Amino acid sequence: MKTLLEQLRFTESEIRVRKRLLSFTAEDVGALKHCCSLIEQRLDTIVDAFYSIQTSEPEIAALIGDADTLERLQSAQRRYILDLFTGNYDLEYANNRLRIGLVHKRIGVEPKYYLSAVYLLRRLLVENLNDLLGDNDLRLRAIQALDKLLYFDVTLVFETYIQSMMSALEAVKNRTEDYARALEETVAMRNGELRTDALTGLTTRRFLHEALQRTLNAAQRRAEPVSVIFVDVDDFKYLNDHRGHAYGDQVLCELGKVLLDAARGEDTCVRYGGDEFCVVLANSTEEQALTSYCKRINSLLAERLPNVKISMGVVQTGPQHFDKAEELLKHADHRMYKEKTVKKNGLAKH
Repeated sequence: MKTLLEQLRFTESEIRVRKRLLSFTAEDVGALKHCCSLIEQRLDTIVDAFYSIQTSEPEIAALIGDADTLERLQSAQRRYILDLFTGNYDLEYANNRLRIGLVHKRIGVEPKYYLSAVYLLRRLLVENLNDLLGDNDLRLRAIQALDKLLYFDVTLVFETYIQSMMSALEAVKNRTEDYARALEETVAMRNGELRTDALTGLTTRRFLHEALQRTLNAAQRRAEPVSVIFVDVDDFKYLNDHRGHAYGDQVLCELGKVLLDAARGEDTCVRYGGDEFCVVLANSTEEQALTSYCKRINSLLAERLPNVKISMGVVQTGPQHFDKAEELLKHADHRMYKEKTVKKNGLAKH
């Protein structure tokens, strides 16, 4: 990534354009250059007066800090004043102004302090030019040229202020976007964790009602039947106690895969809790659920888990009358437990 100074670095062409916009001509260059030796005679006087006035302001004095910093600033100010009258206002001059602006921004010099300092320096320079040159055309030309050059410098310095603020805003924007993106990913992940059972990969019970209601609404619009199947592993506690919880998890995981493999794309397979599962079959009668879906489940289960048995309860609603979602789930659960009771009692299955 480019540094701020690299982003602002100008070309000779850009410098010429800026001078032309300010009508800064060769005549202006000549007028300033003619005054260089005169200003050099008053250099220490001007710098001392400048910092005497500056440090009388508590806020500015606090920014300057200690004597060593003041000495460095005075030295830099002498160089700058001489630069104003050398007649060389090229690319190097412009880049030096950019560096000065960057330093001002980094040490926390607000624009109001910088502008007041420019105004003070101009006032002191004009006072000394008036005293040194008297009332003649050169004095007027030099002051006009000085004004143009100071405007030129101010625009360069403020480029650094503006670009620095833009960079800061961009950094804040990027951080905010990164945070929002991370938050969205976290929320999505958590929603995914809540929506998807970690062990089986099926939809969780929390979203069963939402999925069932969505299927019922679509079925009502199309006048189609909906079937719900409750599934429970027979003697699951016995499997857990005698084969271990790892085997119990394996049974649940494999049963989840069986339910998904037997289902169609529009069906919803849910881990209801523990060893209980629920399947919502769109556009399916009870008979179709028993003869098609349940048959596929038993067939796949016999291949993959031959020693595991399940009980299933199937109910249908629609296509004319539709039960509420809660009632449908309750009826399917009741039928599943009825089948389980029949098995335990050794009675024939109806």
